[in-house]
Amino acid sequence: MNNSKLIDIIKKGNITIPIYLLQKYKDLKINLDEFVFLMYLYNLGDKCLFDPNKFAEDLNLNSKEIMNYIGTLSDKGLISIDTIKTEKGLMEEQVILDGFYNKLTLLVMENVNDKEQRKESDIYELIQKEFGRTIGTIEIEIINAWLESNISEDLIKEALKEAVFNGVFNLKYIDKILYEWGKDGVKTVEDVEERRKKRNKKKDDKEDIDMDIMDWNWFDED
Repeated sequence: MNNSKLIDIIKKGNITIPIYLLQKYKDLKINLDEFVFLMYLYNLGDKCLFDPNKFAEDLNLNSKEIMNYIGTLSDKGLISIDTIKTEKGLMEEQVILDGFYNKLTLLVMENVNDKEQRKESDIYELIQKEFGRTIGTIEIEIINAWLESNISEDLIKEALKEAVFNGVFNLKYIDKILYEWGKDGVKTVEDVEERRKKRNKKKDDKEDIDMDIMDWNWFDED
């Protein structure tokens, strides 16, 4: 589905896309074209008649494209095609969106849980306390990005501790620390401690070498 077709579909009013779903569609493991087709089915209602020709006409697509979307969304567990007996006793095929609704419910619950965890988090207050000021909106988004990347609060606290020790009070510096730790495979507080031990050992070894050089009696050398 090219961009011009997508624009035409939206202009014709065939599809209404909730902002939340537009922001989260990648979490459904589908691409934009598949998402647009899914939203078309979503707008038709919970159980719509399976009519590939109508779908193709509404979306200005061919039947092959429609069947490809149907197959992909079915394989991903978002829709199913079921044969239903109507009140008149007739059998008809319907598109069932129960899989999509179930996955959407899980996404909503995960989002709520994430927000609740952030509310309970003391990392924001701790950073403000160490910085001696209120952090801004952009800084809050940076912290949120760390948490969403599964960087633990304990690891963020260790990076904060290192930044404060070095007299630097900004999140860019902390972000750089977390980035370097990530490259080195540092994921836990224990990893940080091990890294510091190695760094201190190198420093001690260097000082020992320097002292050996200073203690050498250069005048006795032949």
